[in-house]
Amino acid sequence: MTDAITPDVVAAHGLSTEEYERVLHALGREPNLVELGIFSVMWSEHCSYKSSRLHLKKLPTEADWVICGPGENAGVIDIGDGQACIFKMESHNHPSYIEPYQGAATGVGGILRDVFTMGARPVANMNALRFGRPDHPKMKHLVQGVVAGIGGYGNCVGVPTVGGETNFHKAYDGNILVNAMTVGVADADRIFYSAATGLGNPIVYVGSKTGRDGIHGATMASADFGEDAEAKRPTVQVGDPFTEKLLIEACLELMATDAIVAIQDMGAAGLTSSSVEMATNGKAGIRLDMNKVPCREDGMTPYEMMLSESQERMLMVLKPGKEAMAEAIFRKWELDFAVIGEVTDTRHMVLEFDGEVVCDIPLGPLAADAPLYDRPYISREEYAEWAGTAMLADLPETGDVAGDLKRMIGSPDLASRAWIAEQYDSQVGADTLQTGGDAAVVRVHGTRKALAISTDCSPRYCYADPYEGGKQAIAEAWRNICAVGALPLAVTNCLNFANPQRPEIMAQFVGCLEGMGDACRALDFPIVSGNVSLYNESKATGGGSAILPTPAIGGVGLMQDYAVMATPRFKAEGEQIVVIGGESGHLGQSLWLREIHGREEGSPPPVMLDLERKAGETVRRLIADSAVSAVHDCSDGGMAVALGEMAMAGGMGFAVAMPDDRASLAAFWFGEDQARYIVTAAEAGPIIEAAEAAGLAALALGVTGGDRMIFRSTYGESMVSLDEVEAAHRAFFHDWMEA
Repeated sequence: MTDAITPDVVAAHGLSTEEYERVLHALGREPNLVELGIFSVMWSEHCSYKSSRLHLKKLPTEADWVICGPGENAGVIDIGDGQACIFKMESHNHPSYIEPYQGAATGVGGILRDVFTMGARPVANMNALRFGRPDHPKMKHLVQGVVAGIGGYGNCVGVPTVGGETNFHKAYDGNILVNAMTVGVADADRIFYSAATGLGNPIVYVGSKTGRDGIHGATMASADFGEDAEAKRPTVQVGDPFTEKLLIEACLELMATDAIVAIQDMGAAGLTSSSVEMATNGKAGIRLDMNKVPCREDGMTPYEMMLSESQERMLMVLKPGKEAMAEAIFRKWELDFAVIGEVTDTRHMVLEFDGEVVCDIPLGPLAADAPLYDRPYISREEYAEWAGTAMLADLPETGDVAGDLKRMIGSPDLASRAWIAEQYDSQVGADTLQTGGDAAVVRVHGTRKALAISTDCSPRYCYADPYEGGKQAIAEAWRNICAVGALPLAVTNCLNFANPQRPEIMAQFVGCLEGMGDACRALDFPIVSGNVSLYNESKATGGGSAILPTPAIGGVGLMQDYAVMATPRFKAEGEQIVVIGGESGHLGQSLWLREIHGREEGSPPPVMLDLERKAGETVRRLIADSAVSAVHDCSDGGMAVALGEMAMAGGMGFAVAMPDDRASLAAFWFGEDQARYIVTAAEAGPIIEAAEAAGLAALALGVTGGDRMIFRSTYGESMVSLDEVEAAHRAFFHDWMEA
């Protein structure tokens, strides 16, 4: 506590000279080391959102069905019958690059706590993963560790992992992304919040003991990687899923009583952020006796206790007199329980240790009045020039649609994820109705209702045009939920970007958010929770530089009766195949262009939000009326890949034809135009009529059946066997992991 606060010490805590001057002004004196550490983590990007919250305020967050939007641990929406869905997505990128197993595992643990902290029982986990080139020397180790960590934690804690996405690009060579999402269900009248109120109310610590793991984790996650990335391994938290399971059950048991005034999980910045947020939200103060904090290591200092990010810990404010009853519950579940402080009316955080005050900080500067930056960013026109996204001057063509499909379906971005999925328990709880389709579907236990969940983003689109890419990320989540027959209700996000102090990166952030906001407003799809992860770039040897802008979207929708749920697999031979929605032909930034021709060029496909809405509503009506037997949205790889995936899922082939009035096979079959769905039905006529009545284009493509995938046109016929495509689809992960 008496260590000298030198400029080097300040810099080591991630504070700029100007920010340290603000600390001096806020305190009216020089801080001690404990106080400096607390300012350091609370003013980090990870906790303060100092570069992003100015723009986050522009996002639409309200709707009649939104019970709680951004600002709490997770978002809450009404799903009828007195029930609520609680969900959020968060990042654990930097820790997962340094130590992939524990980084990914504790990412799952942290997002689970965000959800059950608010009174929900977690019912599903999802994830969105981005890795670098498969031939990068570190990448197989990272993939193996991350997947094992997600599976190891989720499987042990007993929450099914029901889906997600995994992509590869050289931009993630030096900084992978691990985004975790949890969805839970609660009684709408039993939602718990984090505002600490009631002068003198006891503050209680529950869960695991505090150790030295994860100290400065929030600060580490708020800076880019240099050559010393491996040296930051001690900042990575260590998780215990079995303790988390006990914590879930103990918290839900206590929540069934009237004992809890407020509750907050100890996530980034641990005891510091949880106590500051609770006191700030309750417009109160807080006093903690650090000698009463349960510690698992000898000689821990208040600095270490406050900055530790040890896992499986919660902070609560209880009603007076409820301590003994609460302690009995937590002791029954073999968890630590300690009264460590009280709520005050001082609006200060006061920490005592060995009979002395070791910290006294006004809460305003720590939270509400934390630094807020309006970072400069270049215009959309300047960004287009900086990005140098070349126009498609010479549109390539294909001479073999079926052959190209086989190559694409075996590429890292489209290959079978069975190697990943098989490591996750997707069925625990016995409520999982669909995995591997456009959206995962999980029954609301004991009802006919089901939740549809999807994670989506196309970073290559966001790089080429941040505004259109942001729109597309929302629109694809909307489409995936519509494609299973659910009504899209709300969004969570994980906004992964590089260094916001670079105007071109800030332009990506602002552009993506503007596109997301416009899409959410047009689709009545509000954003109710989320996370920002900045400084995702690496200067380490072998690393790339900045990641692609990656605003990962987690969408949630509701179906009133899961009996009408749609799936993408072909159901019967001889059914008609129809495409509904937008026109085909946009090859800019397409996977076909990249995988077949090695070109990342052109603008991304435009997203016409009125068309998205019409198409989604039409498809949902067709599903509700049982007018279609299979549904799949068109995204990466265009119609050819969508057809291939439907055929593999159903175990039968197809024969389709391009109309004579279309000139380009490549543009027709591999174009990635938006707002499109492929459906199957006994007859094409009624489907086309319904689409045209809604103001949509629709086209009969062909028929299901056989054991081959056949593409016909005036240029001839191209075909490949279903077995060949399936073998190519399975090969990537099998061959890579066996090598």
